[in-house]
Amino acid sequence: MAVKDFIEELRWRGLLQDSMPGTAEHLNNGPANGYIGFDPTADSLHVGNLVQIMILVHFQRCGHKPIALVGGATGMVGDPSGKSAERNLLDEDALRHNQACIQAQLSGSWTSKPQIIRLDW
Repeated sequence: MAVKDFIEELRWRGLLQDSMPGTAEHLNNGPANGYIGFDPTADSLHVGNLVQIMILVHFQRCGHKPIALVGGATGMVGDPSGKSAERNLLDEDALRHNQACIQAQLSGSWTSKPQIIRLDW
């Protein structure tokens, strides 16, 4: 059974504090597109990505179109993870590998597959 009101679903789950005025009305007027971006700084998603993925899943269950963007040049900056004072730059081969891995991970476990866009510079 599909949930009708995306904003109320997020509030009920404790995933929403505030929203822009008019957001609920806009979303209740019919299907909308919504996206969340994922930076390919590693070759795997992590637990920190779970909330964003679940937001897209709930968005889809409410009749909207989820879009997952897999970053391009932004992913080359790398992950600092407190390991060094500066981020290590990824080369293009590592970036493409990470993008492909994340795209594959984002492709699973959906009611219907979301649109996944891989950004290139």
